[in-house]
Amino acid sequence: QVQLVESGGGTVQAGGSLRLSCKASRIIFSVYTMGWYRQAPGKPRELVAAITSGGSTNYADSVKGRSTISRDNAKNTVYLQMNSLKPEDTAVYFCKAETEIGAKYNYWGQGTQVTVSS
Repeated sequence: QVQLVESGGGTVQAGGSLRLSCKASRIIFSVYTMGWYRQAPGKPRELVAAITSGGSTNYADSVKGRSTISRDNAKNTVYLQMNSLKPEDTAVYFCKAETEIGAKYNYWGQGTQVTVSS
């Protein structure tokens, strides 16, 4: 069974930084697009950033310039470095693995809470 386990969330003051990690197991990690999504209370889940197997990245406008997504295929881990955090970044952050070719499969982690205090 595929597992995605997020870590690195917590409470930080506005202007601070956090690095989220998501470790995957039981998948061929290197061939998946990995993404970070977030969901704030009462709001739909939204894409924060994604990175393809080839290393192409995509960011939500709300985090562009403040966040960096990266992956370490040797460690089956994707990271999200978030800087200059704002209270509106407060949400549960989820990791997602998505197949790029063939049949579509999506796998989600359980999420990690990020709280930014003003």
